Amino acid sequence: MLAVSIREVQKSLKDSSKRLIEAKLMQLGLGETDGFKVFEKEIQTPGGGVIIFMGMQDHTAEAIKSLEGFRRAWIEEAQMLSHRSLALLRPTIRSPQSQIWASWNPRRKGDAIDEFFRVKKPAAAVSVQVNWRDNPWFPAVLEEERQADLRLYPDRYEHVWEGGHARALEGAYFAKQLAEAKQEGRICRLAADPLLPVRAFFDIGGSGASADAMAIWIAQFVDREIRVLDYIEGAGQVLAYYVGQLRKRGWGGALCVLPHDGVTENSITGKRYEDHVREAGFEVQVIKNQGRGAAMMRIESARRLFPRIWFNAGATEAGRDALGYYHEKKDEARNVGLGPEHDWSSHAADAFGLMCIAYEEPERQRDAAATEHGEGGWMG
Repeated sequence: MLAVSIREVQKSLKDSSKRLIEAKLMQLGLGETDGFKVFEKEIQTPGGGVIIFMGMQDHTAEAIKSLEGFRRAWIEEAQMLSHRSLALLRPTIRSPQSQIWASWNPRRKGDAIDEFFRVKKPAAAVSVQVNWRDNPWFPAVLEEERQADLRLYPDRYEHVWEGGHARALEGAYFAKQLAEAKQEGRICRLAADPLLPVRAFFDIGGSGASADAMAIWIAQFVDREIRVLDYIEGAGQVLAYYVGQLRKRGWGGALCVLPHDGVTENSITGKRYEDHVREAGFEVQVIKNQGRGAAMMRIESARRLFPRIWFNAGATEAGRDALGYYHEKKDEARNVGLGPEHDWSSHAADAFGLMCIAYEEPERQRDAAATEHGEGGWMG
């Protein structure tokens, strides 16, 4: 039988499962006399079978199609598999009685493998959740470690031990604030106030397979509250997609608030992103560059304003997952922080921080006006 062991990224065989399989063969006492032969790049199995090892990201679509005829594909660390890779792999492993296996520790709901098996749940798929409870040889030392994590790191316990999605890491910037919002009932069902303007806060991505994601928060400023009504995210889509999403969800009249790179000219059209959004029929505001340390300025602004922020629960869940994961990058050797980690969560966090920066200006103007007219405070 032909089988392939797959990772999303495999720079060398050291990154593959080959050593794991070799170790298991040795542990079971299986060798050449049993039909198993270990070579540098593959393992031959009884009956003329072979196991090869492949990184999906390092191969073209044509190379992946060469797997046609393989009857087993095992995706290890499957939470890292991209939507593109899964879309290429599924129609390739199609021989009679072929199977695709995947093993992973859930990371986020939007991951390709999680969405396929746990959200869409195709009829022919079997999904089995396994954790420490299912290990009959679970040692005492690991039980002590589990109990310690439950006591000391409750935010990460569900992900590490129970198969939950990753919601917060050590160094997560907004984990505490999100927990407080939930406890205080500020994550609930919200509706837009029809008499107040709606704003859409962007973190600008790009189009194409390798482009950064685009993130958009929809919010209203209601006196001293920020009411977050919706969240939109996409990767590799053109502007028309996001314009369509805004209109489809009822935000066609929103003021689009762009970061400073909204004035950058497109190398193909020669127009600024700001111009393209205006041509799509939206009003636009561009927030000036905060300069050096802008990322931390956005984080501190968001932390300060978080007690005033309310979330529309269902529509903002994906964005809140990203905020809970957004964390500091650390130099483990020196135990020092290196600033925010740029990963899947940073786009939502940047757009969220832009919203908080944008809120400061009208507040200062109102306070200045109150002082000028001799009013005693914001309530007059």
